[in-house]
Amino acid sequence: MQQSLPGTRNVARLLRWGNRRLSDTIFRGITILLVLFVVAIVAGVAWILISNSMPAIQKFGFRFLTNQAFDPVHNVFGVGPAIFGTLVTSAFAILFAIPIGVGTAIFLVDFCPRPIQSPLAFIVELLAAVPSVIYGLFGFLVLAPWLQGSAEPWLQKYLGFLPFFQGAFHGLSLFTAGVILVIMVLPLITSVSREVILTTPTTQREALLALGATRWEVIRHAVLPYSRIGITGGVILALGRALGETMAVTMVVGNQASPISPGLFNSGYTLASVIANQFNEATPGLFFSAVIEAGLLVFIITLITNIIARVLIYRMGHRVGGLAT
Repeated sequence: MQQSLPGTRNVARLLRWGNRRLSDTIFRGITILLVLFVVAIVAGVAWILISNSMPAIQKFGFRFLTNQAFDPVHNVFGVGPAIFGTLVTSAFAILFAIPIGVGTAIFLVDFCPRPIQSPLAFIVELLAAVPSVIYGLFGFLVLAPWLQGSAEPWLQKYLGFLPFFQGAFHGLSLFTAGVILVIMVLPLITSVSREVILTTPTTQREALLALGATRWEVIRHAVLPYSRIGITGGVILALGRALGETMAVTMVVGNQASPISPGLFNSGYTLASVIANQFNEATPGLFFSAVIEAGLLVFIITLITNIIARVLIYRMGHRVGGLAT
C-alpha cells in the first residue's frame, strides 16, 4: 500500500496539470474569439461605410474632398470646408489643451495643497463625464456671445496683424468651436497625465533632490521623461474625441460653408457637423451616399491618427529603453 502512494501522487499531479492546461486552452480560445469579434466589428463598420459611400465615390471621386459646396438641390456635394474645419478645430484644441492639461496635472501632483488635492482631481474627472450637449449649450448661450462681444474684438485689436484674427465677428465660428473643444478635452488630458505622473518612482525624485535639483528640474528631468509615453497616449485619446465630436461643435461652429481661409472668426463646418445636420434630411441616392462618405472620411482620419500615434508611442518607448504600451 505504501509503495503505491508515489504513483498516486504522480497521477494526481498529472490530473492537476491537465486541468490547468485545459483551463488555459479554454481561456486562450475565449480571448481569441473576443479579439476576432472586435476585428469583425471594425471590418463591418468599414464595409458598411464603403458600400453605402460607393455611389458618391464613383460620381465625384477625389473632387468630393475639394468641392466647396454641399448642395442637395443640384446634387453637387463636397466636404472641402468640412475637412478644413475638422482639422483646424482639432489642431486648435490640442495646441492649447496640451500645455494647460499637463500643467494642471503637474500642479495637482506636485504643488497643490493636500487638503484640496483630491477634491480638485475629482472635479477634473467629473468634467470628463459631462455630456457633450451640455458643453454645446454652454458654448451657444454663454461662450459665443462673450467671445463675439469681448474676446474676439480684443484679439483683433492686438493681434489683428495675424491672418487668424481678421474678419467680421460671428460668435458662432471656428474659433468658438476650437475653444469648446479645448474645454472638452482638457479633463481627459489632465486626468490621464495625472495618473501617469503619479507612477513616477519616488526614488527618481529623491535622487535628483539629493543632488541639489530644484522642483522644476525634478519635473523636467525625471517626471516628464518617465511619463511622456502615457501623456502622449492621453493626448491621442483627446485628439480622437476632438476629431469626432459632434453635438457641441455643431451647436457653435456656425454650420455655414465659408471659403477656406486662415481666419478663425469665420463660420464653418466640420465633418461631424455635416453628418449631424444632413443625415435626417438625406434622401436615398446620391445625397445619402454623400453623407455616409463624410462619415467614412471621419473613420479614415481617426484610423490614420491612431496608427501614427501607435508608431510614435512605440518609437518613444524603445528610445527610452522601455516598452510601448
